[in-house]
Amino acid sequence: MVKNWLITVTVATALVSGAVQASEGHQAAAPQVGDPQAGEAKANGVCIACHGPQGNSIVPLWPKLAGQHPEYIVKQLMDFKAGRRANEQMTPMAMPLTDQEVLDLAAYYATQPKAPGAADPELASKGESIYRWGNPETGVPACSGCHGPAGQGQSLAKFPRISAQHADYTKQTLEHFRGALRANDPNGMMRGAAARLSDQEIAAVSQYIQGLSQ
Repeated sequence: MVKNWLITVTVATALVSGAVQASEGHQAAAPQVGDPQAGEAKANGVCIACHGPQGNSIVPLWPKLAGQHPEYIVKQLMDFKAGRRANEQMTPMAMPLTDQEVLDLAAYYATQPKAPGAADPELASKGESIYRWGNPETGVPACSGCHGPAGQGQSLAKFPRISAQHADYTKQTLEHFRGALRANDPNGMMRGAAARLSDQEIAAVSQYIQGLSQ
C-alpha cells in the first residue's frame, strides 16, 4: 500500500510539474507586442537621421518607413541582424537592437502617416501597365498580384506596403534583386520577377509606385 501510494504521489507530482513547465513554456512562446512609445523614443534617437521624422525620409535613396506593415519591418531588421540581408549602413545599426526594440520600432512606424509622393506622368503611365498586368511576353508578373492594386501589400505574408515609396529607392531595390545583391526574398520571388525587368521597365514602374497614394 505504501509503495503504491508513493508511486501515485510521484506520478502526480511529475504531472503537475510537467503542466507547470508546459504553461511556462506556453507563456514564453506567446507572441511579443511592440510598444509604439518606446519605438518612437528609439526612432527619434537613432533612425531619424536617415529615415526622417515619423519615418518619412527626405533622401530618395533611403526608404520611407511610415505606415509600413510591422511584420515586414521586423523581418527586415532581423534579416540585417542575422546577415540574411547585407547593407553597410543598416547592418551595424540593426545589430545592437534587442528583439523587443525591433518590435517597438515596427509598432511605431506602422502607426505613422506616410508622406505622399508625386510621379513623372510619362514614366508612370508606362509603369502602370507593368504594375497592374506585368509583361506576358517576357514573363514579368504583375506587381499588383502581391503588393495589391494600390500598393498596400499584405501584412501576414510580409509583402511590403510600397505605395508612395521613393522611386529612387524602389529602382535601386529592384536592381539589387535583379543582380542578386539582395537575396532575402521568400522563395526568390522578387529575384525571379526582377530578373525579367528591363532598365526602362524598372524606371517606369518605380515612378508609378511613387505616385500611388494609399
